Amino acid sequence: MLSPKGRVVMVSGANRGIGLAIARKLLEKGYSVSAGARDPQSLREALAEAPQNRFVACRYDAADRSTHQSWLDKTLARFGRLDGLVNNAGTSNTFSIEEGAEADLDALWAINVKGPLFMTRICMPHLKASGSGRVINVASLSGKRVRNENIAYNMTKHAVMALTHGTRRIGWDHGVRATAVCPSFVATDLTDGVTKVSREEMIDPADFAEITALALALPNTAAMAEMLVNCRLEDTL
Repeated sequence: MLSPKGRVVMVSGANRGIGLAIARKLLEKGYSVSAGARDPQSLREALAEAPQNRFVACRYDAADRSTHQSWLDKTLARFGRLDGLVNNAGTSNTFSIEEGAEADLDALWAINVKGPLFMTRICMPHLKASGSGRVINVASLSGKRVRNENIAYNMTKHAVMALTHGTRRIGWDHGVRATAVCPSFVATDLTDGVTKVSREEMIDPADFAEITALALALPNTAAMAEMLVNCRLEDTL
C-alpha cells in the first residue's frame, strides 16, 4: 500500500456529504488535502479541526472553468506537488426523456462531466510526475445501469465511467491509476427525498470515504478500475 505521508490530494465538493467525509478521512490518515467548493469559508468551518499544515480550502465551481486552474495553482503553491484528484462534486435533477428543460440537461453535463474532465486534464501532468498519481471519480451505480426516469443523471454517470477508463489508458505508463467508485444510496442531503430505501439502510458517508481512501492507497500493481458499492441487492450486477 502507498503511504499517505507527504501525498497531496485534491477533493472537490468537500464542504458536505461524501466530499466532506472523504476530506476528513484523508486528513485522519495523514494525507495533505486541498479541499475545493464554491464557498471556501464553509469548507474552513466544516473542517475547522484540520491540521493547518496539511489543509487548504479553495474555491471550486465545476461549472466555472476559471476556478479550476486557480484551485490547482493554489494547491501547488501550498504543497508543491499533487498525487491525487478526487472528482466528487456533482448534482442531480429530474430531467427525463419525456420532460425537462434543456438548461437542466446542460447543467448536469457541465457539473457532472465537464467539471471532472477538465480538472483531470489540467492535473494530469502533475499526477504523471508523481509516478503514482491517482484519479478517483465518484460515479454512481446509475453509471452501470438505469433504474429510474432521471435519464440526464444516468447519462452523465455513464459518461464518468468512460472518462475513468480513458484516464486509466492515458495515464497507465506514467503510474497514474484511475478508479470509478460507484455507490448506491449514500445517506447525505442529496438522498433526503428517497423513500425506497430507509436512511438506516443507506451507505454511511464515512464508510464510503474509507473505500475511497483504499482506492487512493492501492499500489500501481493492484489498482481497481471500478468499485461498486451496494446497500441493497442489485440483480443486474
